[in-house]
Amino acid sequence: MTTPEPLAGAVNVADVEPVVPPATVTSFVAGLLQPVADGIKLLAKQIMVPPGTDALWFRAAPLMVMAPPLMCLAVIPFGANLVARDLNIGLLLVFSFGSINVMALMLGGWASRNKFAIISSARVVSQNVAYEIPMLLVVITMLMVTGTMNLNEIIHQQAGWFWNWNVFKVWVNPLMPVTFVIFFICMLAETNRAPFDMAEAESELVAGAFTEYGGMGFGVFFMAEYANIVVGCCLATILFLGGWQSPFGALSGVLGPLWFLLKMYALIFTVIWIRWTFPRTQFYSLLNLSWKILIPLSLFTLVLTGVMIKII
Repeated sequence: MTTPEPLAGAVNVADVEPVVPPATVTSFVAGLLQPVADGIKLLAKQIMVPPGTDALWFRAAPLMVMAPPLMCLAVIPFGANLVARDLNIGLLLVFSFGSINVMALMLGGWASRNKFAIISSARVVSQNVAYEIPMLLVVITMLMVTGTMNLNEIIHQQAGWFWNWNVFKVWVNPLMPVTFVIFFICMLAETNRAPFDMAEAESELVAGAFTEYGGMGFGVFFMAEYANIVVGCCLATILFLGGWQSPFGALSGVLGPLWFLLKMYALIFTVIWIRWTFPRTQFYSLLNLSWKILIPLSLFTLVLTGVMIKII
């Protein structure tokens, strides 16, 4: 069987070079406008209240989940004199408002009257209860080391070179780096970040506690999640990494806010990196990690710190 001859004047497709747009245009349109488009879409969509839901609490849940991290930012010292309210009980205020987050997620799922949302809300409560215990034990350990709840005073105690940061004070607690890791893991779980994102779990529970939410009702939940990440990383920076103090024993005054933002950004980068690296864990493995490993370990570090402080 012979191959038919091409028609006169026909163009061979293989000989045609594809038209490639300039590299600058390609890099600009290859996804960079997607966050802007998503934001405009969420703002433009109407907030719908499905029939059968508790309309009042359905609307109140996104507001309740967004307000606490904004309140917590009021006591975060980004610099020596860069803080909205320098309270003596700033650390207590952060954890007091932070506890409202789980209540808002539970309320949003319960008010939705959706079985997937209710199941996810129940898992969120179990997760937060499990991981608040080791986190608070770590915070109590840091209170024993610093002797104050004033966040600025905690930072002042870590002045000097980087080995004065609490994370490196092994003479107070030989397991202080482990204490920092426990706090960071608990922060991931408290902010519902992968591999602990049981509040959403889109591959298992549609969209988890947010199944019935759309528009900015849905968007506010995710804005609150990232706001909580910022607050958690700020707190880790203050408690363990010297806050706005320079790691070189100088340049902490004018450049204090820059040092704080660099440390905070490094922690936020790690949070995002972990999300893209590790898959979601099974729910029972998540609870076992807290109850069988983190809680006993944090209790041990608490007792060890008390013994070391008594000896010193």
